[in-house]
Amino acid sequence: MAKRKRENTSDTVDRRVKEGRGIGRGVDYKPWLLVQDVPSQGLASRVKGVKTGRVHHLLSQLEHRCFLILDWSERVTDIREQYPLLPLEETFALAESLGIKHPRDPKTQNPIVLTSDFLITVKQGDTLAEQVLSIKPSNDLSNSRVLEKLELERQYWEKRKVPWHIVTEQDLPATLVKNLEWLYPYRFSNVLSPLTDSEIYRVRRGLEQELLRCEPLSTTANAVDDRLGLEPGTSLSVTRYLLATRTWRVNLLDPIHLVEPLVLLHHVVPESEVDVS
Repeated sequence: MAKRKRENTSDTVDRRVKEGRGIGRGVDYKPWLLVQDVPSQGLASRVKGVKTGRVHHLLSQLEHRCFLILDWSERVTDIREQYPLLPLEETFALAESLGIKHPRDPKTQNPIVLTSDFLITVKQGDTLAEQVLSIKPSNDLSNSRVLEKLELERQYWEKRKVPWHIVTEQDLPATLVKNLEWLYPYRFSNVLSPLTDSEIYRVRRGLEQELLRCEPLSTTANAVDDRLGLEPGTSLSVTRYLLATRTWRVNLLDPIHLVEPLVLLHHVVPESEVDVS
């Protein structure tokens, strides 16, 4: 297979504009940079978003972790990653006015289109507002060149009166990220196939009965598997699905451990008390 050319030229910019990169919202948005457009160190990823219903192109592990939080947040309504700062002439002129060297392709020496890691839409009361997040490891913020490029980005968005924020690993709650990484594969409706909705409900009710015993989560799930004659691991998968879809709610700032009881944020009603009339 031929190696993909990643050099930036004027033709590259024109082609991406014609492809509709950096345009659209929700499922129709196309990021300026795709995973295959940048050199990979094994940390880039393609992740399907629940909010947008499309595949997101994330260029670092830190971006991926931030994305999980954004996609989970009930305040965030849209996520646009690798958003281009166009027109190129504007950021080039801005760099000149600040006495900063505009980023260039090391091979072609053509100016590179700057991108913001995330342009998000957020609920603010009855209105929607946009915010920009620039994702950087905290140790990068001691690098003067990194700070110069961040200043270019900041001033670009300041002109548009869009709030701009730097986000480092220190801003991402580690326990929340770990929990979301565990739950994320179960946020989609087909993950429990071939279980039917009625079978899932049956497992759920069995789990809700067992949870009242305050046994470790693994013990609870295994007990329901045994009682209902299910394949080992089925009830744990249903548990992850119920949490990932917010059918059950827990405090995700607290660790979820298999060796500890799962504490729901609402009272679980035993099946014998449920009014089915």
